[in-house]
Amino acid sequence: MNRRKFLSVLSASTASSNLFASPAVGHDVPAPPTVTLGNTGITTSRMAMGTGTRGSKMMSNHTRAGFESLVGLMLHAYERGIRFFDLADQYGSHIYFREALRQIPRDKVTILTKYQYRFDGKDALKMDHEDQKRAALKAFDRFRFEMKIDVIDIMLLHNVITPNWDQDCMGYVEALLEAKEKGIIRALGMSCHTLQALERAAELDWVEVALSRINPDGVIMDGSPAEVIPVQQRFKARGASVIGMKIFGNGKLAGKRDACMRFAQSLDYLDAMSIGAETPEQMDDNLRLMHAYPHFALNS
Repeated sequence: MNRRKFLSVLSASTASSNLFASPAVGHDVPAPPTVTLGNTGITTSRMAMGTGTRGSKMMSNHTRAGFESLVGLMLHAYERGIRFFDLADQYGSHIYFREALRQIPRDKVTILTKYQYRFDGKDALKMDHEDQKRAALKAFDRFRFEMKIDVIDIMLLHNVITPNWDQDCMGYVEALLEAKEKGIIRALGMSCHTLQALERAAELDWVEVALSRINPDGVIMDGSPAEVIPVQQRFKARGASVIGMKIFGNGKLAGKRDACMRFAQSLDYLDAMSIGAETPEQMDDNLRLMHAYPHFALNS
């Protein structure tokens, strides 16, 4: 099925997600628990569907699989009780979720996306702050247009790495704050890729959501678990929300998935986790694992 034919079929459908997903009755897959993300007031599912496995240059494994595959996976996630969707401009996943929203009620889901300032060029951090701000505000409007939505639930500054990244990105931060004040964005945050950047983020009151890497072996993380966990706990201590990523080490810990999920579920400060399953079967297995290792500090 080519994209044009697929979109025409999807647009014409007024039925449920049965076009793609497995039947809602008779499956043995438990829905994820419901949680509240820190002091944001946002209530959603503990598991988020990630869409950025090996994501860069506005592509990822998910988007490279094509519209039929990814939109079908999004609908499958919703059917299984996942209400949290982790998108990004860097993954190119906005327009795919727009198509999923033809069948998923907008008011039932939480949309997290990310602004990649590096798309403004290699000298983005040297740009005048007013230029940074203008670029970000235009991008936020584009994101909403791409998804055909009015409000983005969570917007993150994507992949911050420098020790003083908030100063380097001052114009982008101002854009985030202005967009939230206008009601275009509900909650703000960042995704980190160095320990120094994570430590700085923990000090910033405006960072309400921290998307941070965590797994028991420290694979593709900002440091060892012993180094990262105390910093992540600081977010929770001041009322911010911590969402874990790289739970399975970007697939490098696939053979230890049980241990990884048990570890993540043992972290009492972790509100939710984003996992980039690439097939319905992987997603179902992740949900079964989450159910097998209950998180006893749920804030629902």
